[in-house]
Amino acid sequence: MNLYDGSTDPNEHLNIFRTQMTLYTVDQTVWCKVFPTSLREGPLGWFTDLPPNSITNFDVLELKFTTQYATTRPHRTSSMSLLNVK
Repeated sequence: MNLYDGSTDPNEHLNIFRTQMTLYTVDQTVWCKVFPTSLREGPLGWFTDLPPNSITNFDVLELKFTTQYATTRPHRTSSMSLLNVK
């Protein structure tokens, strides 16, 4: 798995992470502990700056992560939105 650097789709990274982790365990507490090993540079700094005890489960971590890196998600445009481009 490539380490996440904040420049690609965070949802894709989470999907890969979840898939690989389920090969080893379904214990999401372990997932929270292992998740920072899938990060590098800015995202790793973001994770280490989270307030202590602010992550209660993997769903919370996932929400915080996708919110933080929402701008790197690919934007899907519909044909209607393309018609409105001027």
